Amino acid sequence: MTRSEHLQWAKGRALEYLDAGNLTDAWASFVSDLGKHPETAGNITIELGMLEMMMGRLRTPDELRHHIEGTH
Repeated sequence: MTRSEHLQWAKGRALEYLDAGNLTDAWASFVSDLGKHPETAGNITIELGMLEMMMGRLRTPDELRHHIEGTH
């Protein structure tokens, strides 16, 4: 699987959890799945997401969706 394909797969899985109303599992799935491909493991979006959460952001489905969908 290419990097792009893997990233789209990871986003899709995370958004399924998000659409079901489960923000915690959406984030956990996304972080876990990014770590499963050598070209997405350690993606800066993981650190940025954690920082945003600690700052009180990424609390709503829309905020988390924006973060996940904006990952490149």
